[in-house]
Amino acid sequence: MSTESDIEDSSAPLIEHLTELRTRVIRAVMAFIVGMVVCFTFGSAILDFLLIPIENTMRDLGNPNPVMQYTAPQEYFFTLVRISMVGGLFVSFPVIGYQLWRFVAPGLYKNEKNAFLPFLVASPMLFLLGAAFAHYVVVPMAMAFFLGFADLPSFFAAMVSSDSISTADSGIDIVFNGKVNESLDITLKMIVAFGLCFQLPVLLTLMGKAGLASADGLRRTRKYAVVGILIVAALVTPPDVVTQLVLFSVVYGLYEVSIFLVARVEKDREVKLREQGLWDDEDDLGEEDVASEEHAEDRGP
Repeated sequence: MSTESDIEDSSAPLIEHLTELRTRVIRAVMAFIVGMVVCFTFGSAILDFLLIPIENTMRDLGNPNPVMQYTAPQEYFFTLVRISMVGGLFVSFPVIGYQLWRFVAPGLYKNEKNAFLPFLVASPMLFLLGAAFAHYVVVPMAMAFFLGFADLPSFFAAMVSSDSISTADSGIDIVFNGKVNESLDITLKMIVAFGLCFQLPVLLTLMGKAGLASADGLRRTRKYAVVGILIVAALVTPPDVVTQLVLFSVVYGLYEVSIFLVARVEKDREVKLREQGLWDDEDDLGEEDVASEEHAEDRGP
């Protein structure tokens, strides 16, 4: 029968863990606030950098002096706040990741630490790679696709004039007067979307190490993954086919890379278990039987 002192002793570790968690969360939040303030200080320069794709597209379409506007007094301020929040999260991620690592590391075995730490390093690198791909490749393509329609009237007018058909000056000139927040919204969505999609190998490989996913399972669900990737590409990208196909191609390529990484994780785990004498060869036979049954079902009666 447990006494009151036993209950107090059992609750002490929980209180220590909660205290440790509070300390780590406070430090992570403080790092985010500092990063947000730093990014807000350089908000105008960051905004100019993020608007480079649309600026270059407008210049390529014949506008020598691109101009962006805002229509509300507070619009530009809150645009800088949005930039500082996204930038602050990215700048402070090393500190946030370190605090997360310090919180979970004491409860991990040495082999678990060696397995988890590379993913903690690879995750921000892959996010940065996806963000750079979106900023330098995808966003310019999307801007060229949308703003390119403004050249269609002048193109057809040139065709008409080349056929020696006289036309009177009439109609309304349609020009692009971009708003800062709306143009930035497209850029930020694309950067965040591609950055998160590039986390797919990290997520699936971690699931493979935890035994929640297998290379054979990922291969069998490849057709469902294709449908899911197409849906994600349609939701997170602007409604143009080119950008959607680019996102689909990249994410599907990452899915195939994930299958290779999970298979390698399984192979390494098998080698270690064989060295320790814990691997059962019947597991291999069972997997071969399942594979042969699947092939037989594909061939039919």
